[in-house]
Amino acid sequence: MVQAPQCIDSTAPALSRLLARLTNIDVPESSQSLAARLSQWLGWTDAIALSAALNGAPPAVASGVRSFGSAEEHECARVRATLAKTIANDNAFATASPRGSAHRNPQAAPIDATLDYAAFRQRYLAMQQTMETAISELRGRLRRMLAARTPDMARLALVDATMERALGAHERNLLGAVPGLLAGHFERLRQAGQAAPDDAPASVNTPPVTSDFWLDVFRKDMQSVLLAELDVRFQPVEGLLAALHTR
Repeated sequence: MVQAPQCIDSTAPALSRLLARLTNIDVPESSQSLAARLSQWLGWTDAIALSAALNGAPPAVASGVRSFGSAEEHECARVRATLAKTIANDNAFATASPRGSAHRNPQAAPIDATLDYAAFRQRYLAMQQTMETAISELRGRLRRMLAARTPDMARLALVDATMERALGAHERNLLGAVPGLLAGHFERLRQAGQAAPDDAPASVNTPPVTSDFWLDVFRKDMQSVLLAELDVRFQPVEGLLAALHTR
């Protein structure tokens, strides 16, 4: 039986709340400030680089860089929409049938009696790599535009680049653990699905319970986690966009 979800701070990011619900992990609210938690991730070389970026002389304003405009903003929106569409349309997450329908979706991956989690894990990791590459390129592009504005904006671009280098490995390690957390959810759903009879009656509001319905549930859950992770990964881009909008 799938256990009841644990409580988590309602102000936590959607990704944290979703993982807490799916994995039954209790994530208490931290008593430390954001600065204190970040300091645990920074080595002494990172701290020196960040201090220099914050307190040193403002970097020279870059020249010859294309100015920020609607085309760049549209490009940011396009990249995000493309990544979301890639996640939404991936065959690995296509459900076998619409809710309440007996007709199988031909795009859905076939169900195998020996199906294990490895294939889903590899697909999740591939999606993470796609997101990281696209967003890192976009972030660098926005930093170059920011650095061409004013000395203060150039300093902000330098701080963002320093933080990306300092925290990148920690971010990859944390987000890289997400597929492992979902493995337990996969197994719990599979066990519940194997225990459910194929001919369980359906009601108006409840789809028929079949031996493969659990896999549809898991596919949608994993897709939701990826979309929530996309939101988290895009936050630095949103911050740079907000800075570029200032005059």
